Amino acid sequence: MTLTTLVIGGCAASREAAIAAALTAGAGQDATTALILEGLPDGVSRFGTEQHSPPLNIIRIAPGCLCCTGNLIMRVTLNRLLRHPPSRLFVSLATATHREQIRFFFTQAPYDQLMSLTDDLMI
Repeated sequence: MTLTTLVIGGCAASREAAIAAALTAGAGQDATTALILEGLPDGVSRFGTEQHSPPLNIIRIAPGCLCCTGNLIMRVTLNRLLRHPPSRLFVSLATATHREQIRFFFTQAPYDQLMSLTDDLMI
């Protein structure tokens, strides 16, 4: 099961800083980690040029509601990502507007067998 954490609120830089702190605090050296980051960074991305060990799988998707207009994009992205599932997945969202719908989406088949939701990181 891929441990999945929603990172919600603040600006893109704040969400990326929260993810970086969580990676430093809790990831083992052999844990594979993927990031789905909504939108473009506002300035220089914390994950743009740094080398990470182990390497991060970073996926940027267009800004917009992932349960409404971005539903197909989220499904395709998750399906591709989960073919070789990471140990950890962080999903960065700009707002908590549809947080419950997104959490519900992740608990439906087939994702309920592939992902385990953790507590959200609220910025």
